[in-house]
Amino acid sequence: MKRLWQVLRLLWKAEPWAMWRGAALAVAVLVMGAALLGLSGWFITATGIAGIAGVGIAFDVFRPSAGVRFLALGRAGARYGERLLTHDATLRALARLRVTLLQRLERFPMPELRRLRGAAALTRITADVDALDGVVLRLALPVAAALITHGAAFVTLWALTSHAIAASIALGYLLGGGVVLWRVGRATLAPSSQAEEAMQTLRQRAIGLFRGRREAILQGTLPRWRDSLDATEAEARGAMDRLDSIDTGAGMTLAIIVTLVTAAVFALAGVLVAGSDLDPALAAIGVFVALALAETLVPLRRGMAEIGRMRDAAERVMAAPERTPQPKLSGPVEPAVEGAALEVRHLSLARPGWTRLLLHDLSFAVMPGEMLAIRGESGAGKSTLFDVLAGLAPATAGEALLKGRPLPDWEAPALRDALMLVSQRSALLSGSILENLALADPELTEARAWEALRAVSLDAAIEARGGLGSQLGEGGAGLSGGQSRRLVLARAILRRPDVLLLDEPTEGLDATTARAVLDGIRGFLPDAAIVTASHRAAELETADRVISLERYIPKS
Repeated sequence: MKRLWQVLRLLWKAEPWAMWRGAALAVAVLVMGAALLGLSGWFITATGIAGIAGVGIAFDVFRPSAGVRFLALGRAGARYGERLLTHDATLRALARLRVTLLQRLERFPMPELRRLRGAAALTRITADVDALDGVVLRLALPVAAALITHGAAFVTLWALTSHAIAASIALGYLLGGGVVLWRVGRATLAPSSQAEEAMQTLRQRAIGLFRGRREAILQGTLPRWRDSLDATEAEARGAMDRLDSIDTGAGMTLAIIVTLVTAAVFALAGVLVAGSDLDPALAAIGVFVALALAETLVPLRRGMAEIGRMRDAAERVMAAPERTPQPKLSGPVEPAVEGAALEVRHLSLARPGWTRLLLHDLSFAVMPGEMLAIRGESGAGKSTLFDVLAGLAPATAGEALLKGRPLPDWEAPALRDALMLVSQRSALLSGSILENLALADPELTEARAWEALRAVSLDAAIEARGGLGSQLGEGGAGLSGGQSRRLVLARAILRRPDVLLLDEPTEGLDATTARAVLDGIRGFLPDAAIVTASHRAAELETADRVISLERYIPKS
């Protein structure tokens, strides 16, 4: 439960003033509800006694009536304010939590982040953040408000009625209700986690079937997919049915506890009134307050039933690996190549979790305005090398220098301004062409946008589909694979980096277009050092130099 406490602190600190006001109003709602029933019980009983005694005409009905109206209207207003403030504050806090989550995700190594790009991981993260709104709204605030209200009721009943009545209500609710809610929380830990997991699996498989329905139909696997979805849905329904059964049983048990507490208070009040130790009207306050305090237990049932889901979500959201330290060079420090934009010294690489090296003792330097092509077969380590050169992953040995400084010495903003990586799977967003390009420069003008599109030979295609304002669907849907690739390249060169890393930049383009795109990029960035991971002839022929990775692959 440590993670739940961390999430609560994080959410509360995001909007503390609104949270405290909402908490105060939540307490006011419960206190006013108990006071309303207690005053009403006293008023009805006292009026009846006055009528029987023949002094009804002298009984003051105006002030108790005004008190009942005030409490009724005040309770309604407090309820509205509490819902408004706490929900608004929680939504704002969740927005802050998303920012915190993104900051935590920065600590993940690049291979892990690439795994998070899938629909399953993104759906999981979204659901986890949404689940955490219950930490405040259905757990922390109801528990705190209930405890404060019971404390206020205990002190008030102790002063107005009898010590025995106050203690009976407190013990009945806090012990009986507390045990039931604790058991609900324990019993629902596993089912709530299973239900959430099954629902996430169901969503992911439904999305997968929707996206791959054409292939499923062509390969005749649609019935098997549907059977899998039916089985997952049955699992989710089974877990939710278990939760409903536990919740229903808890509701029945709490109702019995309320009935027993009220009956015990009624009997105790009767004994005290019969012995002339307590005024009947004051005794009625204890009975009606016992009924009113049932409202403090109802909101807690849902929160305790979802505590397993919230706990698991908090564990995933708040967990983050530590940054992997960059290895330090041992031995004498070599002088930097004078004027080099990017320099690699005795670099050795291995994939995360591997002991076998992909590359060993790789060294080269790239000057401003030069284009270097790195050639290698699929799986030779080109993408891993580019992650290291972009500062996204540590090297196993050796180091890379950007403009004479080791990569770890660069602050992240300055590094991203000086160096740009275009990976094989760069993303486009839903929106206009101009909005996608403006990710590189929020102050981008249309003239500069067209200049970048011309550099990658995409201007004619964009003009034909309606210009910079034409809309793209999710993930850049609406463009062909080659057009999407060129739009990503146009966005990258708008940053005007000193070093541009291009991983398979012309994949999906014919040879003529590929040469035109590479020439256009060099013309747009005449002073940039460009490094491409290449195996296509167009990319190798355009480069000033070519390095083959085969000579740096360790012999097994």
